[in-house]
Amino acid sequence: MLADLGGPGLESLGTALRAEGHEIETRPVDVGDRASVAALGRYCGGLGRVVSVVHTAGVSPAQASAERILRVDLLGVAHMIDEFGSVIAPGAAAVVIASMAGHRMLSRLSPEQEQALGRTPAEELLDLPFVRSTVDSAREAYWMAKRGDQLQVQAAAAVWAARGARINSISPGVVATPMGAAELAGPRADQVRAAIAGSPAGRIASPDDIAAAAAFLLGPEALYITGTDLLVDGGGTARRARASAGA
Repeated sequence: MLADLGGPGLESLGTALRAEGHEIETRPVDVGDRASVAALGRYCGGLGRVVSVVHTAGVSPAQASAERILRVDLLGVAHMIDEFGSVIAPGAAAVVIASMAGHRMLSRLSPEQEQALGRTPAEELLDLPFVRSTVDSAREAYWMAKRGDQLQVQAAAAVWAARGARINSISPGVVATPMGAAELAGPRADQVRAAIAGSPAGRIASPDDIAAAAAFLLGPEALYITGTDLLVDGGGTARRARASAGA
């Protein structure tokens, strides 16, 4: 099942995968609309056992306003966790694509704010005062949304465990996708390129790098892993932490 906002991109990808011999369903979804995500969940449940879910929907500061980033990147994840948590099959697993940007918020939120960001019901999430404070900066909104994704996954692990299912997040660095290309062509392109060059890996991530991490977290080798965030950022976050510590 491939779900996206729709349009020619979704159908062309579905057509290409069918030509390679895959059995593919495509369906439009707006992750910022709870009813849309609920309908997708019901549809997937009607196709059979839902055993793997990968939530990749997101927009970056170079692509969207702060308001849209919060609606798609933060609220969209809350909707997926709620709606697919009710149809996920025992033994199944989900992966949410967050971002290394979320780790930039680790020292900026109080324990009470972190708890609220991870556990506030979806309907109230965007009304949290400290979330609303980011609406004037797409960059700040993106950091907040991605930290929220990590915390929502952490909080959902116990709920999903009641259904015998697991949920984790992956925090990539810059990936060679349309979103990554937008950042590399955006107003902060020089900073983004410098961060990539200065990371221990010294390169941008490929989609295969992230897919391999997702396959691991969804597979039998990760049965004892749930409620955690896996950094797949070429060491960028570790480098930043070392620099901040003056080491």
